Amino acid sequence: MPPSARPTPADVTRGRLLFGGDYNPEQWPEETWREDVRLMREAGVNTVTVGVFSWARLEPRPGEHDFGWLDRVMDLLHGAGVGVVLATPTASPPPWLGRLHPDTLPRDEDGHLERWGGRQHFSHSSATYRRHAAAITEALAARYAGHPALTLWHINNEYCTYDWGDEAAARFRTWLRHRHGTLDALNEAWGTAFWSQGYGDWAEVLPPRRTHYLKNPAQVLDFRRFTSDMLLECFTAERDIVRRHTPRVPVTTNVMPLWEGVDAWRWAREEDVVSVDLYPDPRDPLGAQYGALVQDMTRSQAGGGPWMLMEQAAGAVAWRGVNHPKPRGLNRLWSLQAVARGADAVCYFQWRQSRQGAEKFHSGMVGHAGEHGRTHQEVRRIGADLARIAPHVVPGRVTAEVAVLHDWHSWWAGEHEGRLSREVTLPVVLRAWHRALWEAHLTTDFAHPEHDLTRYRMIVVPQLYLLTDAAVDNLVAQVRRGATLVCGFLTGVADEDDRVRPGGMDPRLRELFGIRTLHEWWPLEAGETIPCEGFRGTLWSEELEGDGTADATTPYRGGELDGLPAVLRKGTAWYVSTLPEPAALRALLTRIATGAGVRPVLDGLPERVEAVRRGEALFLLNHGAGPVTVEVPGTHRDLLTGTTLTDRVTLPRHGVAVLRP
Repeated sequence: MPPSARPTPADVTRGRLLFGGDYNPEQWPEETWREDVRLMREAGVNTVTVGVFSWARLEPRPGEHDFGWLDRVMDLLHGAGVGVVLATPTASPPPWLGRLHPDTLPRDEDGHLERWGGRQHFSHSSATYRRHAAAITEALAARYAGHPALTLWHINNEYCTYDWGDEAAARFRTWLRHRHGTLDALNEAWGTAFWSQGYGDWAEVLPPRRTHYLKNPAQVLDFRRFTSDMLLECFTAERDIVRRHTPRVPVTTNVMPLWEGVDAWRWAREEDVVSVDLYPDPRDPLGAQYGALVQDMTRSQAGGGPWMLMEQAAGAVAWRGVNHPKPRGLNRLWSLQAVARGADAVCYFQWRQSRQGAEKFHSGMVGHAGEHGRTHQEVRRIGADLARIAPHVVPGRVTAEVAVLHDWHSWWAGEHEGRLSREVTLPVVLRAWHRALWEAHLTTDFAHPEHDLTRYRMIVVPQLYLLTDAAVDNLVAQVRRGATLVCGFLTGVADEDDRVRPGGMDPRLRELFGIRTLHEWWPLEAGETIPCEGFRGTLWSEELEGDGTADATTPYRGGELDGLPAVLRKGTAWYVSTLPEPAALRALLTRIATGAGVRPVLDGLPERVEAVRRGEALFLLNHGAGPVTVEVPGTHRDLLTGTTLTDRVTLPRHGVAVLRP
């Protein structure tokens, strides 16, 4: 189906903000279902996801289907005005599939079989698994294609399965033939002259299973690419089946946030609606910043359009070392933050908290305390809030003049086990840079380094260890057109095969930043800092020699690098060879943004207050520990309360205001 003919998020939302969550009625007696529907209507729920983990119930024995219970659930929900996001149940195959067809089960890198009893126990490369997954998807699509409750298809769940087994190895070799063509090209790409790894026959090529010492990093990189592609094949196979039956019903899947297993840029192109699951730790003082990062990234994957928060927790989760509930008001605050940053759906795992199973202590919209519990009462307030503001925000978009660049292939390559510092991980660096921008009240998009970046005044590269030639040329072109570029350390080190660029950094970038020679990388120990003029650096430092063309430099002060540049600026191109401490990085990026003509949505914001503009609506969110007053010149109406405010807004702890002129 050509992109212009595909259904859109608007086909699902129809001017509403969707509100609901995963619903698992098969875990409950039928007398509970009508109680669920009553509570859903009272809470403002207008959508639920059904069937995610129902394969064993839908097909209790091979080829024997039981759809009667699902028929009744679909009819009941439709009668209550609740739309259904119908899931294919292929994330958790029934025990009979693994027992009868052990080739459907994945193997770990030691060759151990991963059996049923949990979830995600399928081999993405297994022809048998794919055949059975297609069959149950076909049966579902044929049965419910015309059901009036069906509003969206949800394929599988949180694709995250690796497989090092023999069938995966065969598919890996096929994938490599397609990518590299010949064994000679593979040997060149993988650098197999090192450690006598040259391959003379395709049968010798394996996934990167357990080795005595360090694995070949280019082999590991290609295996990560292969895994993402195999999981994507599983998704598109099921997507194409449901599209054939329901061409006007959009299709999505829920990708985990900032997860290294799949290339989410590529996956987003295959979805009609981009969805994400988001579970910040309520005890994390930067939980809201992490949420903003994920929301900005997901919105950007959706091309700037609306996206779905498919899963969040109403309270505690069940998989951290200590699982804390959300304090009063935090669920509402984080839910409205997602809407502020472009979400047209606020959903949860799950509707009713399970009484049995591995996640019985994971919260639900209806918790063990029932409808009178605090969690459910707060859920009801959120439902009312969303209904109140929807007519004013659903058409609106979030706009940004700052792009943060991120690429999964660079992440995969940069975290090989033989790297210089295991303290350096891309999520740590990315969060530090996004935090600085977030605390500076600068709204950001995310972009791939090969994307069209011409609409951005400021382009920020926290770290891109691997850059293709096209990506390097793109960055150079953006600076030449007058954009401001800010790059962090370890950027442009390797090409797409993880081959170190001549000089340790791409020569085009060295010229761009005014660097003659990158003599040495100097990683720092955990907790170690390095003095620079005006601030202290953390995590990393570099021994750089300028070429005399930089307009300004900030030197290291003291130690081995004394007097050498920590930060260089040549024209509108900046290179930061360490990770400044949080306040220093925020100050640096604020100064650079001001020079680029980028300003916050609202000046003079108090600390821990977030301001985001979506269309004509201005969201103010208080992430601080107490009440705060925000100066907002002019007269505005708060869409949440209906009150008119002039020049200032007082926000309580975890308070939110949504203002329209």
